[in-house]
Amino acid sequence: MNIDESILSRFLLLVHFYLAQSDYAPYFYDNGPHSNNGNLALFSLSEDTPKGTHIYILNGTDPEGWTVRYGLGFDPGAKEYFRVDPISGIVTLIEELDREIQDEIEVLVSISDEFNKIVEKVRVYVTDANDEAPQFGNLPSNVDVPESTPSGRSIFKVQAVDKDTGSGGSVTYFLQSTGPNTKFAIDHHSGVLRIKESLDYETVRTHFLTVVAKDGGGSYNGREQVLSSSATLTINVIDSQDTPPSFVGAPYFGYVYEVSSPGSEIFTVYAKDGDVEAPNPIVYSIESGADGIFGINKTSGCITLLVYPDNLRKEIFNIKVKASEVNTQGSVIDFALTTVTIRVVDLNNHHPTFYGETGPQDTFELTMYEHPPEGEILRGLRITVNDSDQGANAKFNLRLVGPGHMLRLVPQTVLNEAQVTLLVEDSTAIDYEKFQFLTFKILAVEIDTPERFSATADIVIHLLDTNDNAPRFSSDFYIARIPENSPGGSNVVSVTAKDPDSGLWGVVKYSIHGSGSDLFFIQSDSGIIYTQPWASLDAEVKSKYNFIVKAEDTEGKFSLAEVFVTVLDINDHPPEFNENILEKTMIIGAHVKIEAVDDDAEEPNNVIEYSIMKAEPDNIFDINAETGEIKLKPYIKSMDIVHNITNQKDCTWSVVVQARDRGSPSFSTTTLVKIDIIEAHCHPHDLIGSFHIYDNLLELCEKVPGPPTVQDQKDYKEALNMILSSSTAQMHFVVITNVKLLHLFLP
Repeated sequence: MNIDESILSRFLLLVHFYLAQSDYAPYFYDNGPHSNNGNLALFSLSEDTPKGTHIYILNGTDPEGWTVRYGLGFDPGAKEYFRVDPISGIVTLIEELDREIQDEIEVLVSISDEFNKIVEKVRVYVTDANDEAPQFGNLPSNVDVPESTPSGRSIFKVQAVDKDTGSGGSVTYFLQSTGPNTKFAIDHHSGVLRIKESLDYETVRTHFLTVVAKDGGGSYNGREQVLSSSATLTINVIDSQDTPPSFVGAPYFGYVYEVSSPGSEIFTVYAKDGDVEAPNPIVYSIESGADGIFGINKTSGCITLLVYPDNLRKEIFNIKVKASEVNTQGSVIDFALTTVTIRVVDLNNHHPTFYGETGPQDTFELTMYEHPPEGEILRGLRITVNDSDQGANAKFNLRLVGPGHMLRLVPQTVLNEAQVTLLVEDSTAIDYEKFQFLTFKILAVEIDTPERFSATADIVIHLLDTNDNAPRFSSDFYIARIPENSPGGSNVVSVTAKDPDSGLWGVVKYSIHGSGSDLFFIQSDSGIIYTQPWASLDAEVKSKYNFIVKAEDTEGKFSLAEVFVTVLDINDHPPEFNENILEKTMIIGAHVKIEAVDDDAEEPNNVIEYSIMKAEPDNIFDINAETGEIKLKPYIKSMDIVHNITNQKDCTWSVVVQARDRGSPSFSTTTLVKIDIIEAHCHPHDLIGSFHIYDNLLELCEKVPGPPTVQDQKDYKEALNMILSSSTAQMHFVVITNVKLLHLFLP
């Protein structure tokens, strides 16, 4: 260290010493016990404050203006509940509070500057929140109470404690509702339990009471709440001698069978003293209803038969039996009465039997119209069924066996005797056209007997017809075909409709309707359709007809069908050419076409075949039988060959062509075709001067009064193309001087 540094160090030390001698300690502001700024002294905090809450701000200062820092400390071993930010002084709760465990907290609060630190011990008080429910000190518990205890007597005191303070620590008591007939009441403040209604050991031996302890309510986590606890108090009712005997298992029923003998045990009754804890002996006796036929053992309560069953004149005996409670001296203290019902049981020795108006009957007959209304009773049947046995031996089921589910039987289960009723269930199925009579069987079978005796009866229902059907055609439509040359009155088709009803209801009349029926009529009885006597059919005019045919019975019920008539074409038109003599110009290598028309309506009558009948010279032309295209034989390829065949210089040959249709019989027509043969490479001037085609074109053009029509142009172009086109040569130019021709072929 050099001299300057030594002097500086001494100077700083002196300054520090001076400052230390003159520094004042920092201190906290004292803002009172209810302030949230200061040193935490006398600060109080609710125990339900959430952990992590900023609860306080330490606030102090230093006289010299030094920056202060804050701190918190706790005694060794104590839980640290708070944490402080040393700069801001904000105190945060870091542990949950519980006033019932610790109601005040000692804290060492410090404030320091650069040179001094002040520590103060303060107390933070934890205030109560309503977070504790009342706790019972003497429940659950059992209390024995004699049933003779009078009403209003106190029998128990409930005790409960709530650790909270104020209203949250006050306790009131309630009994949880057990219905309107509760026999106990509790004082809300003292917890004293009293009998409100008298107790009865024979009715209820143990009562379970739910006691509720409820505090006075208080704030918790910012809201008001009331806490409660519940516990069970068991009241055991102690028996007293105050109850008469009671019969066990009543009411009582016994049976006497035809095979029983005197001395047979019929039934045993049993009674006991109602005072279970100290019962007295029971003595049995018959008060009434035995009619000298039954007796009872006074000790065991066993009822026995005294006579043979043959002497029994009643089916049911109602015997009144007395059970007497006697004390040790034999005196009757109390008694009880009950009734024993004894039924005389018959043996199953009778079968179910069906009866008519005159006695037993196994066949019942009825005549009625078909389709009666559903639910209607068949009143013409008077049937009764009976089983002369008694009780279960006379119980049997009835069942109807027959076609479908047409009828329903009522009743289905019978005891002893019943009137049998049949109801219509399916009216549609009761159909005269399907059944002229219906046969059913009624079956009666015992239900609960080992023998399962049974009986049957036949029911025969004769049906009468009603007009319930409309005529029905054999088909929804009929298709007929008739040649066009058929004379008037010809048979076209026969329609058929059937009505299954009987008598006049089944008679059918026919008629036809619709605009297509004008040329036809129908025989009303037979259903045969004819053409009108004056009718003339022509397939080329109209080939399809359709109309409606109606079938109707005598009451107007009807059905409809549709008739489709096709007029068949016959071959009654021959093919026809437009002209008798046709003139054509043929270029060697090309063809010319002829065409005939057949006015028949259908194939094959209007299909035409073409053939060459005669040609001069012969064997030089071929013709396409289907299209009518005529061309030279393949070997004729130049005019030289043509000239070698004939000496004629004008090259105009005649061909007789026949057009024949394919009908049966077949018709034909012939025409003469004059053909001028030319060669494709001839000069146009020669063509115009030598042949008639150009002259014909000029003549056609002169006849056109104005611009040619589309058909005119088509005709002219076809004629000119026959001149100009060739498969073997090309014509290089054509000079046409006529203006009208030029107009036709130029755009």
